[in-house]
Amino acid sequence: MADPSSYRPKPGQIPDSPGVYKFRDEHRRVIYVGKAKSLRQRLASYFQDLAGLHPRTRTMVTTAASVEWTVVSTEVEALQLEYSWIKEFDPRFNVKYRDDKSYPYLAVTMNEEFPRVQVMRGHKRKGVRYFGPYGHAWAIRDTVDLLLRVFPVRTCSAGVFKNAARTGRPCLLGYIGKCSAPCVGRVSDEEHRELAEEFCDFMAGRTGTYIRRLEQQMTDAAEEMEYERAARLRDDIEALKKAMEKNAVVLADATDADLMAVAEDELEAAVQIFHVRGGRVRGQRGWVTDKVEAVTTGDLVEHALQQLYGEETGDSVPKEVLVPALPDPVEPVQEWLTERRGSNVSLRIPQRGDKKALMETVQRNALQALGLHKTKRASDLTTRSRALEEIAGALDLDSAPLRIECYDISHLQGDDVVASMVVFEDGLQRKSEYRRFQIKGFEGQDDVRSMHEVITRRFRRYLAEKERTGEWTDGETASRDGTSADGTSTGGTSTGGTSESAPLGNATLEGDTTGNAFVGNAFTEEDGRPKRFAYPPQLVVVDGGQPQVAAAKRALDELGIDDIAVCGLAKRLEEVWLPHEDDPVVLPRTSEGLYLLQRVRDEAHRFAITYQRTKRAKRFKASPLDEVPGLGETRKQALIKHFGSVKKLRSATIDQICEVPGIGRKTAEAVAVALAQAAPAAPAVNTATGEIMEDEEVGAPADTGSPEEPVSAGASHERRGQET
Repeated sequence: MADPSSYRPKPGQIPDSPGVYKFRDEHRRVIYVGKAKSLRQRLASYFQDLAGLHPRTRTMVTTAASVEWTVVSTEVEALQLEYSWIKEFDPRFNVKYRDDKSYPYLAVTMNEEFPRVQVMRGHKRKGVRYFGPYGHAWAIRDTVDLLLRVFPVRTCSAGVFKNAARTGRPCLLGYIGKCSAPCVGRVSDEEHRELAEEFCDFMAGRTGTYIRRLEQQMTDAAEEMEYERAARLRDDIEALKKAMEKNAVVLADATDADLMAVAEDELEAAVQIFHVRGGRVRGQRGWVTDKVEAVTTGDLVEHALQQLYGEETGDSVPKEVLVPALPDPVEPVQEWLTERRGSNVSLRIPQRGDKKALMETVQRNALQALGLHKTKRASDLTTRSRALEEIAGALDLDSAPLRIECYDISHLQGDDVVASMVVFEDGLQRKSEYRRFQIKGFEGQDDVRSMHEVITRRFRRYLAEKERTGEWTDGETASRDGTSADGTSTGGTSTGGTSESAPLGNATLEGDTTGNAFVGNAFTEEDGRPKRFAYPPQLVVVDGGQPQVAAAKRALDELGIDDIAVCGLAKRLEEVWLPHEDDPVVLPRTSEGLYLLQRVRDEAHRFAITYQRTKRAKRFKASPLDEVPGLGETRKQALIKHFGSVKKLRSATIDQICEVPGIGRKTAEAVAVALAQAAPAAPAVNTATGEIMEDEEVGAPADTGSPEEPVSAGASHERRGQET
């Protein structure tokens, strides 16, 4: 535990101006980010007598080892920079809302030639109109199914659309009248876009005018004795009214507003948001957070507003935001919201009427969400704590292993040998810390040598980080490891987290040169960004038995690391092996500790096999064009696009190849030689139809998917005996 007086800035060093400050721990990791109207007054409050501090604040300042600050011009800039840093550094002592689910939106892709209506999750894309969020995807599909009768907008994927255009036959929805079938030219792109815009207008709440227009058309059709058309319009009106009934009117004046309520106790807080558009509740979402810092309800509201609108612009920020308490001060937050919307935003507490009554409903939802979360959380925390304690007891550790790293080796009969590293913190997955490796030191199948190489490379990087950040002297470094960080590349790609060289937004920052403030507008990894191998685990788990454990322990000993525990979990009998022990540790089958180790091991196995399959797929989809020196992906694609396939390219003359833009005669000759030397692949056959398939896609880059794409429990163990 650090003494805050050991890193307290000298009197007069801290400027009396707005700014953002960062507390760091002994590993230079940012653990808290805050903003202040006056940096001098705010930071001074952290260095008073520890007995006078809030318990959570006291824990933070005793965990920290240094403090830095950055001066900005206004409080609005401080708010923006605080949000950017909290999102980037993920400080452990800041309020972080854990969204209780991934909310689906109804999206209309207005950025496409033929807009498509679909369900979307995740980050919002430019040029796409979003409505929601909704509680369930089925609610979106029910609404869309009703509206497609009136607004027959395209809902199919790009592949289905292109196939229909190629064959000249629309899909089933085109035949039953729920799609206008722009794929086969039944409507022009302008007519289809107009349908999509009418769909968006209806979803945005402008319903009354459209229904009155349909009613007038129905009356006119009846007067003209076009009864079939009148009946169809009648059914359209009923479908629209049924869709509207799914969202009852809660505010009679067609208000666009977001209502936010907070339910909290001493340890946690739950936030609920109702999105009201056109007077109707169009979506709902909720978050839960641990109160790891001393915060008021106004502070919680401010953090929630940052979370909710930090990535939003334009109409996504409503004209009115109703909250249970106002941030202090409220002016910078309101100005920030106004900037994001582009017009004035009202941030206030409802006092009476329908808005007050609806806020009470939102508050009841927040209280219910907090109660439900505490019920689940209590069981979850108890189980995880018991599991970590059981592991510590079984392995004779001094304390519970809060950070566990697990390593696994995967290959296909000795080819494409790779390794994975997964991280669990407090018994939970931390996917941003996952890493993957290519085995470089040798060729062939040798799990023991592979494990030794991976552990060596991972912890050599850790030692290099400690040396570079000055956590020990050069003499101590030499005594522990006589090597530098050279040759310690992971050979793989980081699967999460922040790039080590990425800049921090576009903010222009100022500071002094005292060493407590960072000066400049480009930040490097020394500034607390998560680095690849900066933080040591308390426990290293390897997938395997005695040989793998011995290899991992030997690697740590060679690097002079003696404060990290090592164990292995063998698949056959689920035995836990320790270094220098002839007999395994056998945990009870009902042990929570064994269950946690199994989850860690299985996750490492899944992640390794996913990467190994990705490499194998790339190798199998290799093209003869890969052997042409100096021919990059862009020119490969140009060749394939020009000729249509490698088969047709192989039969082309050098002069014909030279006709492709960017291909000179020397390159064309190299392409012709490479294709002539490569034996043509056997034709692919569709086993279902017996059809011989042309190699239209050969040479195109393969979509290998995300390295963290989850696989089913069964898939992770398929082909046992071939894949490891």
